Formats: sequence, structure tokens, C-alpha cells
Amino acid sequence: MSLKQELIDGLNEDLNLELEAVLRYLYHSATATSLLGHELRELLKSDITGELNHAVFLADKIVALGGEVKIHPSMPKKVKSAKEMLEVNAAAEHQVVASYTERIKQAEEFGDKGLVIRLEDILAEETDHAEELERLSR
Repeated sequence: MSLKQELIDGLNEDLNLELEAVLRYLYHSATATSLLGHELRELLKSDITGELNHAVFLADKIVALGGEVKIHPSMPKKVKSAKEMLEVNAAAEHQVVASYTERIKQAEEFGDKGLVIRLEDILAEETDHAEELERLSR
């Protein structure tokens, strides 16, 4: 498989992780209860747009590279408490950080400096999200 196709496949994985975040954040922001739930709702509601913007960028980049956009996100699992929601979302953010770290390496190998820079910006935002969720869970 070519470097370009590996990059496109990886970007499709990232696209679906971003769409999963949008769905999970929407679900959790609507169903979180308690004082912790209120804080979580406010945090997640404000992050939905950012995650959706990441997804739009990724879809556009996949097409610009000559790839096919493949949308197949997993639906969020039901969780009972705001604490569980925090844990699920923090774990998902760490997965996304690891994924973008890998994608940056692939973009560097492919030679797309613009993509590297954009992915680094997204990586910084996702790292911030993970840290916010971890702070809230303490």
C-alpha cells in the first residue's frame, strides 16, 4: 500500500473518531445529571462544534488527496453516571491524541507540511480536551 493510501485510510479513521466524539458529546451533554453532570454538559456542548470542524477538515483533506470519504462511526454506549461519562470521554480523547500523533508521522513521511501543521493544531486541541476532562474528574 502506498504512503498516500495509508494516510488516506488513517484520515478516515480519524474522521470517524471525530464523528463518534460529536455523537458521544451530544448524547452525554443531553443525559448527564448531578452537579458534575452540569459541568460536563457545559464542557461537552462547547466542544461539539470543534469536533465537527475537525471532521469537516478531515473529510475535505481526504477528498483533496484523491481518497474516498468513509463514514461509519460507532454509536455512543449508554453510561449511567457523569463520572462514567468523564472516564469514557477522557479515554476517547487519549485514543484520538495517539491517532493524531501517528497521522502526523504519516503526513511527514508523505511530505505534506501543511497537513502536518493542521494536524498538530488539532492534536493540541485534543490534548486540551483530555486535560479538561481529567481535571473535571478529580
